[in-house]
Amino acid sequence: MLAIRTRRRKAVALATAAVLAGLTVPSLTASSATATTATPPTTTTATTTASDYDSTYYEDAIGKTGTSLKSSLHTIISDQTKLSYSAVWNALKATDQDPADSGNVILLYSGISRSKSLNGGDTGDWNREHVWAKSHGGFGTSTGPGTDIHHLRPSDVRVNGVRGNKDFDNGGSGFTDSGGSLTDSDSFEPRDAVKGDVARMIFYMAVRYEGGDGWADLEVNGSVDNGSSPYIGKLSVLKAWNEEDPPDAFEERRNQVIYDSYQHNRNPFVDHPEWVEAIW
Repeated sequence: MLAIRTRRRKAVALATAAVLAGLTVPSLTASSATATTATPPTTTTATTTASDYDSTYYEDAIGKTGTSLKSSLHTIISDQTKLSYSAVWNALKATDQDPADSGNVILLYSGISRSKSLNGGDTGDWNREHVWAKSHGGFGTSTGPGTDIHHLRPSDVRVNGVRGNKDFDNGGSGFTDSGGSLTDSDSFEPRDAVKGDVARMIFYMAVRYEGGDGWADLEVNGSVDNGSSPYIGKLSVLKAWNEEDPPDAFEERRNQVIYDSYQHNRNPFVDHPEWVEAIW
């Protein structure tokens, strides 16, 4: 039944993209530097489905479950082009472009649309958020997990500071420019529209980085107090978010842009969200 639901969701996303493809994208105006709250993002270029890659890219993973599936996916997605940390800036301007304004990016946790030119470290800027917090594995901003744009997203500088290196869980209170995201002393809950996105980025990292290429073995566990260990939680909540917020056209387009133009690998959980349950 999950596979049927997934195919239906894909069909809806593609139909939406086809309709939006005929719309004119507005140009960036002089006031585009002003932050505005964006509606849940859509895209105009999602033209592929998971099945397009099942007989090629995912050929060695199809039909597998559990550790066998995880191992096969690790081998597949480890074949990638690695970016420098400075190159991440321009990559995010393409992967996270606001479909309603080509001069802006959508900020992950707040949903704000902000000018691409406002990238930096000052208040009012957006910066490069490591969804798998870089201290959870000690990789910093080094080429590899520290520059993997499958989990790097634009985020408001102040909001990024609020998230810090907290694990993910339900609950907490709102804050300035939260966009519906919540936080408490030991966890962070992203806004509803990107809960699944966050979960699938975390699961990607846990499969891609298994400790065999000089980096820590990243794993998802059931805790929210992981500190600087190479773990992140909370597994049960992330699995629920994956189910509750399936991939939309924005997330699918992002996966395609990364594959076509930057790292040339895919997040398998965007293409097959049912693989989360198959592994965990």
